[in-house]
Amino acid sequence: MNCALSARWILLVALVAGTTPQAESWPQWRGMNRDGKSGETGLLDQWPEGGPPLLWETDGLGAGYVTPSVDQGRILGTSYRDDDEVAWARSETDGSLIWEVAISPAARDIGYAHGPRSTPTVDGDDLFTLGAGGHLSRLDIRNGSLHWQVDLVKDLGGRMMSRWGYSESVLVDGERVICTPGGDEGTVACLDRRTGDVLWRSRDLTDPAAYSSILEVRLHDTDQYIVYTGESLAGIEPSTGEVLWKVPRRGRTAVIPTPLVRDNLVYVTSGYRIGCNLFEIGKDGDGFTVTEKYANTDLENHHGGAILVGDHVYATSGVMLKCMNLLDGKVLWEERSVGKGALSYADGHLYLRSERGPVALIEANPSKYEEKGRFDQPRRSRRSSWPHPVISGGRLYLRDMDRLFCYRIEP
Repeated sequence: MNCALSARWILLVALVAGTTPQAESWPQWRGMNRDGKSGETGLLDQWPEGGPPLLWETDGLGAGYVTPSVDQGRILGTSYRDDDEVAWARSETDGSLIWEVAISPAARDIGYAHGPRSTPTVDGDDLFTLGAGGHLSRLDIRNGSLHWQVDLVKDLGGRMMSRWGYSESVLVDGERVICTPGGDEGTVACLDRRTGDVLWRSRDLTDPAAYSSILEVRLHDTDQYIVYTGESLAGIEPSTGEVLWKVPRRGRTAVIPTPLVRDNLVYVTSGYRIGCNLFEIGKDGDGFTVTEKYANTDLENHHGGAILVGDHVYATSGVMLKCMNLLDGKVLWEERSVGKGALSYADGHLYLRSERGPVALIEANPSKYEEKGRFDQPRRSRRSSWPHPVISGGRLYLRDMDRLFCYRIEP
């Protein structure tokens, strides 16, 4: 190869490398860090009319509200099929079925009993699913074979705050599986990853389980799990289940959104006229302190989730998309956009999926609302579009009950 051709080839490789999106899996609820954000870059910053290209769609999933996970070339989820709850794996390439297995009876004695709602958690070759009736299973991601199963109600005495069924997505922390059965034996339970045996319960925290998922955080150089219930917000010591700190925070009907954490600040929000709170977690000797920085009803997210970008919180509140300053709780702007829905974030943009169907791309700009495109999902079911947008490998995945759609969002 001559020198001129070699130089042009090196330049071409550099240009391609500089513009290719950096792929990232979405192995659990709200992505890699449970914050609703993907680290992928180089994605489209403006959608063409009609939205990004639809690469493929598939059906036959079965009914459900589950937001899927994406990892190792597989899309993972659960559904109701007749009288069973099933787990399944589909190909990232075209949505074709890799495996499907029945894991528990379908829970029909709950509100919105059309299907399960907990996102599976992938860790290595393990897949952890939680059914709406409380069946927590460890499966093999390669073929769906069952390693163990624990019933949060019958085996652990679990109790919910209301009648909508178990909805959290379990946390995997090394050899620990962390879940929230709720009840008098302890709100939080830690199970041995290999066997499903109980390692500890949060004996000093016995709230009924809500619908929010646990976070693994580090505050004041101390690892801890943050649990958010209909009665309180608390930090739990990972190896013993000891309550490190707790603050009363009563919700109403359903407490669903995952807390947001930055430095030593914890932000929570919920619907039904409860609103939002910011708490500062302090350290006093060997103990912790909790100071409420503000509480208001200017942003009350029902279940679509909140995204923290820098100092700003983005979430739908009722039918309005709002931008709130994290530090003082002041709303900077609000816009109807596509209405009440679920949010995800990647590469400087919000992906807002309305529960009525439309999807919008919005610049994460605290100064103003700036929409960069929208589209209507085809062949909508008659159910609300509650599964959150999933961003992985330059693709946008949307689950709608029995159907799954894959859009290309890279240039």
